Amino acid sequence: MWTATSGLTGRPLRLAITFTAIMGFSLFGYNQGMMSGLLNGDQFTGEFDALAMPENATDSQKYHLNVIRGAVTACYEIGCFFGALFSMFYGERFGRTRIIFGGASILIIGAIISAAGFGAHWGLGQFVVGRVISGIGNGMNTATIPVWQSECSGAHNRGLLVCFEGAMIAVGTLIAYWVVFGLSYVSDTVQWRFPVALQVFFALIVAGGALALPDSPRWFIKRGHNEEAVHVLAKIKNLSPDSNEVLTEYNFMKADVEMTTSSQASWKTVFTFGKTQEFQRLAVGCSGQFFQQFTGCNAAIYYSTLLFEDNLGLERRLALILGGVFATVYALATIPSFFMIEKVGRRKLFLIGFAGQGLSFLITMACLIEENEQNSKGAIVGIFLFIVFFAFTLLPLPWIYPPEINPLRTRTAGAAAATCTNWITNFAVVMFTPLFADVSPWGVYLFFTLINFIGIPFGYFFFVETAGRELEEIDIIYAKAHVEGRWAFKVANDLPKLSLEEITQQTRELGLDINNTAALHHQEMGIGHNEPKEIGDSGSGSESNGEKGTSHQA
Repeated sequence: MWTATSGLTGRPLRLAITFTAIMGFSLFGYNQGMMSGLLNGDQFTGEFDALAMPENATDSQKYHLNVIRGAVTACYEIGCFFGALFSMFYGERFGRTRIIFGGASILIIGAIISAAGFGAHWGLGQFVVGRVISGIGNGMNTATIPVWQSECSGAHNRGLLVCFEGAMIAVGTLIAYWVVFGLSYVSDTVQWRFPVALQVFFALIVAGGALALPDSPRWFIKRGHNEEAVHVLAKIKNLSPDSNEVLTEYNFMKADVEMTTSSQASWKTVFTFGKTQEFQRLAVGCSGQFFQQFTGCNAAIYYSTLLFEDNLGLERRLALILGGVFATVYALATIPSFFMIEKVGRRKLFLIGFAGQGLSFLITMACLIEENEQNSKGAIVGIFLFIVFFAFTLLPLPWIYPPEINPLRTRTAGAAAATCTNWITNFAVVMFTPLFADVSPWGVYLFFTLINFIGIPFGYFFFVETAGRELEEIDIIYAKAHVEGRWAFKVANDLPKLSLEEITQQTRELGLDINNTAALHHQEMGIGHNEPKEIGDSGSGSESNGEKGTSHQA
């Protein structure tokens, strides 16, 4: 079993898991920034002349070129979609770290294929194939890493740690923009091959981390490997396997798993509309990713350099420099999220993001209605304001939210479905943005403005605050909302944070615990504290062992 910790325990182990996770997400951002700078590069368009804009191009030629540019860029998202889909169906079978290792390995293969493309026609086809393969690996990783990170984190800092993943998207974009800018002075195909190949560096770190670090305790419990779950949990907490804290948390996780075991393999579980409300929660998790894309982030990130050059009329080198400054501001603006994600909360940050992003693009849209030099400067200000608001709100939130909002039995499916939503909507936005911007430079920003403003009432009524709560508390919030006929966000606002004992009591009162009343009584009487010896003896969690290990239900 994948229980290796490379000799690390406690904080160093948790930091190693976090480092691997954020390096995985840096690949996501790196690819976004890389393509923004490459699309107009002279060596890139010289190698693949189908991407070069002819002099005195007709409207028909411009339209054709924008379709090809959109397809070459967006094919990565198609690969990511299928990678996330693979994680959705097979993530539970293979486990978190196996999927991450496989995703990183596939990404390396795809990056090598793309970087080795030669020739105007076959070379471009090879580049696209490599991007699709890399996308498959990245989709597997982005669907799995947030779940792994959440399940290895405590409630007090879970959001902060996953927030680092989102921040690394911006850092990856920053690295890519400046690497592409620096290599723009090179008069050789190294100008584009090196940035493409540099993805391998990040992927090797992710693959190494997945090999050297353990899977999550919750996954081990779900697969019936109780001894391994206790071992990893003890390592993460830097405590003895037979300590009360480790046993209490293990028993708590095991009770939740045992209640949901019967429906693990059935997709019908996702379409539950009763107290547990699996479908509603999955839809809310997916909506965050939908809004992240259709509020315009990748219109700004993928095409910022193109927008500065083509739509705002800046010289090529100046557009690249401004793109690098844009990426730097993007990365720096993620810093407030580290302090706000737990104190302000997920729900309020969503609302702040929708309002700020909408107003920013409203400025950009208004300035582009009548194009002149002064208005172009105002449009640039609006784009920069947008990326500031996006960086500390809708950048990390949709990655944090699905693993928190979905119950354990559909958590992997829910997180993967949200990631699939990200990639398919990402594809749509990346594909239509150059076409839309060419037809109506201001109309594309009006569209994104309206979507942002639609997000405000949606977020107010449907997003539930999860900051600082145990993952099992969310089950209680939705069950109370169902029983009492109230909005879930109101229940969450009124319900104080619960201790493990209070979660046990609330679970029993709401009728969520239907099989484990005796085991709950055993835990309250302290019987569950004999678990470690029996786990050690059985090795795989016998039936009697499972009974004694069950203590809390959520």
